[in-house]
Amino acid sequence: MSNGNHVSITGNLTRDPELRFTPNGQATTSFGVAVNRRWQNRQTQDWEEATSYFDVVCWGQLAENAAQTLTKGARVVVTGRLDQRSWENQEGERRSKIEITADEVAPSLRWATMTISKNDRRTPDNGGGSSGGGAYAQAPAPPAEPAGAYQYDEEPF
Repeated sequence: MSNGNHVSITGNLTRDPELRFTPNGQATTSFGVAVNRRWQNRQTQDWEEATSYFDVVCWGQLAENAAQTLTKGARVVVTGRLDQRSWENQEGERRSKIEITADEVAPSLRWATMTISKNDRRTPDNGGGSSGGGAYAQAPAPPAEPAGAYQYDEEPF
């Protein structure tokens, strides 16, 4: 992102992701992330805490993977850009909102472990964009490969 509008946050999902589709079939998922900040007050020496809440929107394969994988409470790392939306409510009042449009969403491994399950690569012919996606799943680990079975020209996962 060279336009200077880049944000990264790490926090916990405040609600399960909600998967929807636009009229032309584009997947979109939204969820909330709570980011906690803790610091020590220099005058009182007491620890203080504040929580910020962010709405996150994902599109395409990332939206489908996030909806399939993430649940409320999961700790995630989100990178993307800030976007401002404006609309008119039913009373005719103008409203606006700033949200994060995600480029990447990943589980935080600070207090957890995970197993990666790679999705098949999609092309315009079989539904989806030209880029592949990786889904994060709590799946059992595959059986160990015999020594020497790894081909160095293969993708690692």
